[in-house]
Amino acid sequence: MKPLYETTIINTGGRDGSVYSPDNIFNLDVAKPAALGGQVTTASNPEQLFAAGYSACFNSALEIQLDKGKVAYTSSEVIATVALYPDKEDGGVKIGVKLQVTIEGVDQEVAEEYVHKAHSYCPYSKAINGNVDVEITAK
Repeated sequence: MKPLYETTIINTGGRDGSVYSPDNIFNLDVAKPAALGGQVTTASNPEQLFAAGYSACFNSALEIQLDKGKVAYTSSEVIATVALYPDKEDGGVKIGVKLQVTIEGVDQEVAEEYVHKAHSYCPYSKAINGNVDVEITAK
């Protein structure tokens, strides 16, 4: 199957290194968070990068669904919180996600309906379905 879009990101140094695209348009230092034994720094970390990507993708999926449904709304916002939790199955760690979705200009019932539609449509949601606990609140 031919992809609609693809990108490549390279990491060197793991959590204490960098991530960059081959064309160097995307280039960030990454560091282990202080909560995981790293130093206090302004560098990003994999959880922040995942939260950024998921929130942007989910909000785009939401706006697509709202537009398909011809729903009048003022604005939408998705706050993604990504956390690491102990994984009891293998003694390692696993990711959990909380999405707080706000759609200005619609009532609660419409917000919940379209957040559900977005969750079914979003490529990130599809990719982690059954593997990552995702808690979504809509307002």
